[in-house]
Amino acid sequence: MNTDEPRWADLDEATVRVRAMQTKLHHWAVSDPDRLFDDVFNLVYDRDFLTVAWGRVKGNKGARTAGVDRRIPALIGAGAETVEFLDEVRELLKSRAFLPLPVRERLIPKPGSTKLRRLGIPTARDRVVQASLALVMEPIFEADFKPVSYGFPPDDGLRMRLPKYTPWAPVIITGCLRPISRHALTS
Repeated sequence: MNTDEPRWADLDEATVRVRAMQTKLHHWAVSDPDRLFDDVFNLVYDRDFLTVAWGRVKGNKGARTAGVDRRIPALIGAGAETVEFLDEVRELLKSRAFLPLPVRERLIPKPGSTKLRRLGIPTARDRVVQASLALVMEPIFEADFKPVSYGFPPDDGLRMRLPKYTPWAPVIITGCLRPISRHALTS
């Protein structure tokens, strides 16, 4: 038996280490605004980052919904089943063989309206990769936000960011949130 084989940390241990690395990334981004972060991909498939990402995905309200792979994150069991799932994700990322699958699309009603909007549901694997990538990239990009830039840091709502003296702000925002033509973006 190989006792030196790396293991998956529990969520609390992993969170402490991820926070420490995020602090370093943010510090580096603030202290050198021209710094290129071209060596952080290894953090996306780091066991601690994937563990924290899995904790976010599994604890999310959407964890009860399957993507096109028909895997429901909430039903992926603890212990060996989770380790097997995260090992698979990590190996795909590490070997650079990971390719996201198409999202499962559903039309859901808009609140307070008879209109419908599209909801894209990624696969469980894609959600973990997205969450891990966000854990790595957020502290780097957050360094570029100024307190008055009205970016949307995590857990801040839109209402807090709208100036009270701007009665036409909802009109501007409504226009900005319309679907964008894929052709317009690629041409």
